[in-house]
Amino acid sequence: MFLFFCTAHEKRMFIQMNIENLLKETELNPQAVKEFFSKKYMDENSSGMNSHQRVSLSLNHQEPDRVPFDFWGVPETWDKLFEFFSFTKKNDVLDLLGVDCRIVSPQYCGPELEVLEDGRFYNVWGSLRKIVTNEYSQYEEYAGFPLAEVSSVAQVEQWDKWPRSEYWDWNSIGKEVKEANSQEPRHIRYDIGGIFETAWGVFGLDNFLIALYEKPEVVCAIMDCYTEIFISNFKNLMSKNEGLIDMVYTYDDVATQDGLLMSPDMWRQYILPFHQKLNKVIKEYDVKLIYHSCGAILPLVEALRDEMHIDVLNPLQPAAKGMDMAYIKKTFGDTLAFHGGGDLQKTLPYGSVDEVKEEVKSLCRTLGTGGGYICTSAHYMQADIPLRNILSFFSASRSCH
Repeated sequence: MFLFFCTAHEKRMFIQMNIENLLKETELNPQAVKEFFSKKYMDENSSGMNSHQRVSLSLNHQEPDRVPFDFWGVPETWDKLFEFFSFTKKNDVLDLLGVDCRIVSPQYCGPELEVLEDGRFYNVWGSLRKIVTNEYSQYEEYAGFPLAEVSSVAQVEQWDKWPRSEYWDWNSIGKEVKEANSQEPRHIRYDIGGIFETAWGVFGLDNFLIALYEKPEVVCAIMDCYTEIFISNFKNLMSKNEGLIDMVYTYDDVATQDGLLMSPDMWRQYILPFHQKLNKVIKEYDVKLIYHSCGAILPLVEALRDEMHIDVLNPLQPAAKGMDMAYIKKTFGDTLAFHGGGDLQKTLPYGSVDEVKEEVKSLCRTLGTGGGYICTSAHYMQADIPLRNILSFFSASRSCH
């Protein structure tokens, strides 16, 4: 009865306080947490704004009713949420938590991917992988580099593992979008791929960086082949689904936590042109372009905006050298939006529920003022993050008005 007489702000504060108390209990109560995340308690729709409108407004550098937020997690993190809420579908979890964004991908319908006798396998991009297990999770690791010995452009072009666009069912996207929008219109993203990262994944990183000096025509041929595949895929995607896709995600990890993998001049000479080639096609359509690179990429941010023409930068790795959120927002925030920022190295895995909440509030104040921010973690939420901290991140995000 108390909630009935509250203002919307008072109601949100009351709910936030109760969620925090629930998340601090020794044993989490799934039903109670589920109820407090439901829309009838959060009263989120009192503004009349849906997720699609919220994200679109923010990416156009205007403040929506609250800061929009997103979620990306490793399979083990998803499993925690499935088990806790007794759900089996990702969309049910995302709907309950009020996540504003969705990722869609076409179904693979190409040739069966090769598995070797020792358990190593080729993924769809021709990268040779193996499964590695640690105390928290399983993940894929490079198990060889099939193009490591090539020495000519002709050898690159003759490789028999280049994927083709017909290996994916582009008509399957529509069904995914319909499911994503079943509760309300969401902001839909398609992940297209990474040029430099996918290319060195079949050649070897050390070899690739050396080859940029010794035989750049070979590694550039690899990057060009992947660029053409990504362009073909994107055109097929849009020919079947134009109007359904709001944002396209490309990536390349071009930095470590301490600095760039190569000089800005070398990046501009050898890596940038392929992204420009791809992005020119993407920009022919009414979609936002988000680019991902982990690490200390501050020296490239201006070029990413002005020469690569990205709209959104991800993931803003907080522990990386020079990645000061306030500085980046002040310097680039008028024309560049941001996605990420949640600390996966300290706060989320090791912090308290209150520390997670305070970090989310700080991110939203620093990056969300004036719009231009989607609140989420700085990479996939990892398996070592306690469930209560994952839920605290979501509850705090939904309260960032």
